Amino acid sequence: MVTLTIDKRQVAVPEGTTILDAAKSVGIEIPTLCFLKDINEIGACRICMVEIEGETGLIPSCNNVVQEGMTVYTNSPKVREARRVNLRLLLSQHDTKCTKCTRNGNCKLQKLTTDYNLLGEHYVPTLNKVPEYFDAPVVRIENRCVKCLRCVQICEKVQSMNIWDILGTASHVNVGVKLAKNLAESTCTFCGQCITHCPVGALQERDDTGKVFDALADPKKTVVVQVAPAVRAAWGEYYGLDPEYATAERLVSGLKTMGFDYVFDTNFSADLTIMEEGSEFVERFTHKDQYAWPMFTSCCPGWVRFIKGQFPDYVKNLSTAKSPQGMFGAVAKSYFAEKIGVDPKDMVVVSIMPCTAKKAERAIPNLNDACGDPDVDIVLTTREIVRMFRGEQINPRLLEETPFDSPLGEGTGAAVIFGATGGVMDAALRSAYYLVTGENPPADAFSAVRGMEGWKEATFTVPGAGDVRVAVVSGLANTRKLMEAIDKGTVEYDFVEVMACPGGCAGGGGQPIHDGEEKAEYRGDALWKIDANKKVRFSHENSEVQKLYADYLEKPLSHRSHELLHTDHEEWDMPKPVNYGIYHLR
Repeated sequence: MVTLTIDKRQVAVPEGTTILDAAKSVGIEIPTLCFLKDINEIGACRICMVEIEGETGLIPSCNNVVQEGMTVYTNSPKVREARRVNLRLLLSQHDTKCTKCTRNGNCKLQKLTTDYNLLGEHYVPTLNKVPEYFDAPVVRIENRCVKCLRCVQICEKVQSMNIWDILGTASHVNVGVKLAKNLAESTCTFCGQCITHCPVGALQERDDTGKVFDALADPKKTVVVQVAPAVRAAWGEYYGLDPEYATAERLVSGLKTMGFDYVFDTNFSADLTIMEEGSEFVERFTHKDQYAWPMFTSCCPGWVRFIKGQFPDYVKNLSTAKSPQGMFGAVAKSYFAEKIGVDPKDMVVVSIMPCTAKKAERAIPNLNDACGDPDVDIVLTTREIVRMFRGEQINPRLLEETPFDSPLGEGTGAAVIFGATGGVMDAALRSAYYLVTGENPPADAFSAVRGMEGWKEATFTVPGAGDVRVAVVSGLANTRKLMEAIDKGTVEYDFVEVMACPGGCAGGGGQPIHDGEEKAEYRGDALWKIDANKKVRFSHENSEVQKLYADYLEKPLSHRSHELLHTDHEEWDMPKPVNYGIYHLR
């Protein structure tokens, strides 16, 4: 242990502890901007500077460790003035028109500027004349960047994609896209983790709220919206509401108030996905010599982009099942459009997703099986729907609970857990067991795949089929390690679930931002709790899915099911240089 004094308080901490953590251990908060624990501890912003007695200069507290007998001042006049000067320098290269920024009210730099009373203009602004590119799902605003390098570190250390690069030197240092003119031309997976870890508004999702308002205002359009499982665990966070109060049914009420004609649950199509993907796995597993192994889940578009860009030889291993978002759009513009007598070309399908990569998925040109138009027209993140609620002055505290519309609104516990890492595997195994044996397993029989570990593996015995070796991975750095191990032959699996974002969709790039906090586990726990309390916990027991098969699709893997609910992942290419679209068909 090392004993030191911080702001006249004696502190004892283990050797090797940073000054920042030592101060925090006794409730002394030192302000930071660039700091992310274990990821970005480089002292780039110089906001966490502290004064050490006997030293002439100030040092950053985030990457300097304590010394025996050290005396630290975290808020002396010298420290305070240094922070103000450093903030002024950051503001001199920052677009301070906060009212047009998506992070207005939730911005670390804005808060620090207010805390240090930096009102007015302090230096002549020196903004760069850089054109902004809004075609990709992830948008970078050059003149909001504070060069904290969080995005670089998250992309490298957590997601292993190395999309962002440091360009220039000294005062001309900038962050840009590596080996591409813009994100749309890169191999970016559009996971959005750089957005949720940016302390300011330099990174954001492409705002598609205007398209939704236009559709709602068009009397010729029937506007249908689906709500993804993980959204219900997070949408109330801006209002300070926990998931037990900010239910999916209250979200339905808000969406109805906004004017959506039909509000459905993506849980319905998650159950549908399990029926197709689970049946596909059983078909492959019982005819092993005819397929490449392992079989990979295909519901995460960030993961699909990753495997196509990084390990293209394994694309054939992906399940051909569309994601729940894609299945819903196809069913809405075929089965449901017929049911209500609407031309599918006059139907607008909107998705509310915890994910920025879903915006890219809806643009894939071969996901248009229902009527030739895209199966899904517009994708909003959880953050975007909250902004729309705020603009419409919708107060969730005053909303009653309204059930989802039918017949695409019923979901089981197996569907809810799609939003948590391990949930897709758990749900798929529940129904695969039934499809093989004709009997339900205990609903919690596959709990070994749950939890926040980045790479989990287990073996389960399915009577009549044998041992099934499975793996569950979340976060693309973990995914890369798994793929390299599979490629080297050091591990062997039958079925693998992959989620691009750490913790799964609960920690998705479109979820509410809480600077310095990781909420995926908290949100995931909320989803597992919903599953545990559901009366129906098996996808094959979803009565509306059963009716869809009886009335329209016939059975899983039928000809019509293949036409509407499956896709060829090899039919489209990842972006190439000088291609300004997001995708193009072969």
